[in-house]
Amino acid sequence: MQHDKVLILDFGSQYTQLIARRVRELNIYSEIHPFNKIPEDLASYKSVILSGSPNSVRGEDALHPNLDGIRGVKPMLAVCYGAQYLAHFSGGNVAPSNTREYGRANLSFIKSDEEFFAGINEGSQVWMSHSDTIKELPTNGVLIASTNDVTNAAYKIEGETTYAIQFHPEVYHSTDGKQLLQNFLVNIAGVNQDWTPDSFVEETVEAIQEKVGNDKVVLGLSGGVDSTVAAVLLNKAIGKNLYCIFVNNGLLRKNEFQSVLNQYEGMGLNVKGVDASERFLAALAGLEDPELKRKAIGKTFIEVFDDEAHKLTDVKWLAQGTIYPDVIESVSATGGPSATIKSHHNVGGLPDFMKLKIVEPLRAIFKDEVRRVGATLGIDPELLGRHPFPGPGLGIRILGDITAEKVRILQEVDAIFINGLKEWGLYDQVWQAGAMLLPVNSVGVMGDERTYEKCVALRAVESTDGMTADWVNLPYEFLQKTSNEIINKVKGVNRVVYDISSKPPATIEWE
Repeated sequence: MQHDKVLILDFGSQYTQLIARRVRELNIYSEIHPFNKIPEDLASYKSVILSGSPNSVRGEDALHPNLDGIRGVKPMLAVCYGAQYLAHFSGGNVAPSNTREYGRANLSFIKSDEEFFAGINEGSQVWMSHSDTIKELPTNGVLIASTNDVTNAAYKIEGETTYAIQFHPEVYHSTDGKQLLQNFLVNIAGVNQDWTPDSFVEETVEAIQEKVGNDKVVLGLSGGVDSTVAAVLLNKAIGKNLYCIFVNNGLLRKNEFQSVLNQYEGMGLNVKGVDASERFLAALAGLEDPELKRKAIGKTFIEVFDDEAHKLTDVKWLAQGTIYPDVIESVSATGGPSATIKSHHNVGGLPDFMKLKIVEPLRAIFKDEVRRVGATLGIDPELLGRHPFPGPGLGIRILGDITAEKVRILQEVDAIFINGLKEWGLYDQVWQAGAMLLPVNSVGVMGDERTYEKCVALRAVESTDGMTADWVNLPYEFLQKTSNEIINKVKGVNRVVYDISSKPPATIEWE
């Protein structure tokens, strides 16, 4: 089935991925392409959106898209930089704003009977993020909305189906942003809303069957959402020709290897569990630098995976749980977007001699869509609702060198914390949680004796995509109970702290 598609041209905005996700929430398929790598064949795109940008249209580094075949031909929505670009280079005027227009604002004027703002009232909150402002509209520009501080907050161009806004409808702070996108894409551009998890499953299964045929496929499972959904999709398409390998790197959560293995087998997947804990710990012995630890874990995984894959005969394909954000190139601050695609991240770059073809059933969808597809496939909601867990596992939550004893301590601490979140009904309010074992000992008193033992930090954040995150204000009573339980039950720990740093500037993980 051919879906109507929306083309999003990326000028380097931190919000570009959000635009694509909001469009897809309307059951419309969208694709992000760098502004300077526009697809040659535009026939399949029903509409185009221009993103924001950290660049200024007034600067020498202004980003110039080639809008031939787009402007005046297809319905187009220009957001922030896009709106300023159309004004500045089409007869209008953009100048520095007296005040940086950043944060919440409210629409103080909306042109009456304007289809673009159907169902949206004056006073509606929008999110601004720009230091330039449009002083004069472009040729044939018609003002359709203002805020108290920004006169030309939205305009359209007569004679074209072109709309432009100086605010960001894709962020949550723009309360009617989804309605605005729907007004433009569905009511004005006439895009069909036929991109659903059910249609994705049906079409992906068909595509896998066509691509792979009767060949064998090998997949490295991690226990996470992406690889699990990829496995169930592949299993639905090719059944027993899918060979899954689940490696225990010794850095998983407490009892996770066996419990996840049992879950997979209960789902009818063809899975082999490989316990390589000792091999990983030996590779990590004495390493303290986070990058060296990551490399050692990645290299050992490849070796273990390769050993197991070679025990299979006639395998032609390697499956990966790559998702759309892995495919979209991250934007550099100076050079703007480019067409480079990230290397396959899940397996860490396999050795050339494996020479397997790649199949990535999830490469077109975002994390929240992966969960919706998983629900359509009937995967256990508990598994789909699992917090993200880093590939190197506890290896980057043990600061400094890694030993079997440190892993044991952190597994016990982590189990108390995570189980506590579930018991208190807090787990689903948290995007990611975990414990860090710090490379410091502190003095304590237990009974009548002084102790000199480890300190652990607990971390819980709320986020939508991991790009930004806020620490979660967990109840004091919960933290008090959890701290007491950790110190009383985990030998080797005498102090617990709670991390209240947001991202940015801090990252979610400590290494």
